[in-house]
Amino acid sequence: MISRPMTRRRMIGISAAAAGMALLPFGSTAATPEAVTWQGEAMGAQASLVIHHTDRAKAQKLVEATVAEVRRLERIFSLYRDDSDLTLLNRQRFLVSPPKELVEILRQSSDAWALTGGAFDPTVQPLWDAYRRHFSTPGASEAGPSAGIVRECLTRVGLYRIACSAARIELPTADSALTLNGIAQGYVTDKVVDLLRAGGIEHSMVDMGESRAIGPAWDDRPWRVGVSDPLDTARILKVLEVEDRAVATSSPFGFRFDAEGRFSHIIDPRSGATPRRHASVTVVAGQAALADALSTAFNLMDVGEIVAVLEGMAGVEAHILSHDGNWTSA
Repeated sequence: MISRPMTRRRMIGISAAAAGMALLPFGSTAATPEAVTWQGEAMGAQASLVIHHTDRAKAQKLVEATVAEVRRLERIFSLYRDDSDLTLLNRQRFLVSPPKELVEILRQSSDAWALTGGAFDPTVQPLWDAYRRHFSTPGASEAGPSAGIVRECLTRVGLYRIACSAARIELPTADSALTLNGIAQGYVTDKVVDLLRAGGIEHSMVDMGESRAIGPAWDDRPWRVGVSDPLDTARILKVLEVEDRAVATSSPFGFRFDAEGRFSHIIDPRSGATPRRHASVTVVAGQAALADALSTAFNLMDVGEIVAVLEGMAGVEAHILSHDGNWTSA
């Protein structure tokens, strides 16, 4: 049976200061920035938002706009909402006049697919469904789905087979399906960053499942982002300093279909297997969507392949944690 329900473990959060304004120390005589907060749920996780601004009304409007934007994007990308555009596409195989954001995220996915030699591929959903069905069945074989089932699923996988334009998106077969879980959190983070910057925010750490810094921290030092032990998320193994950069981490330990953890949610779309090459991979890049997609794909690639991808990408780095606790940075 499945070892635990599929939930996002991390707290999603934003902490922002307006117009380049540092948070003021206690006792300052300058205008004290108001803090407007919101707590709820976003992208399948508990979420919090704090915006500091000398104008409370403006801060409240930014909070409301951010929450509304996240809700809007959820209605496009969520696999778990019956009314989302992605669910409709998977159900009927095509979508006429799709939202521009869905077209954009598929084009970004196509770029990541090409960069990684097909290791990142949102059409992997039929394989995910096959593993879920198998391990949800009482008495299921510990060896996982049969080779025949995996081969059949692979006939429905391949991002290059999707027709995508501003007018129409069409999946290749009736049983094909997309998941954007490997890139959507990063994409939403990027959109929230755009919104906050347009609202005058120049210092912020945004986390919509993946993290992205706006400028430096309030004391003009880089933001410090901790990389957790994949087996003990309360334990920080590595600290990265970032400014105007995004950080994304993926690990096969994030979700496992079986109690022993031999089969994870990171499925190779080229073979149908769930290899555990690395304990985790963290990617730092200019955009959260790119960092999100690459961190997923790099879990399916050896270090040499990762280095080869990054050689042609300025400003992108990877931090790879081996199963014996050693780090390799590329």
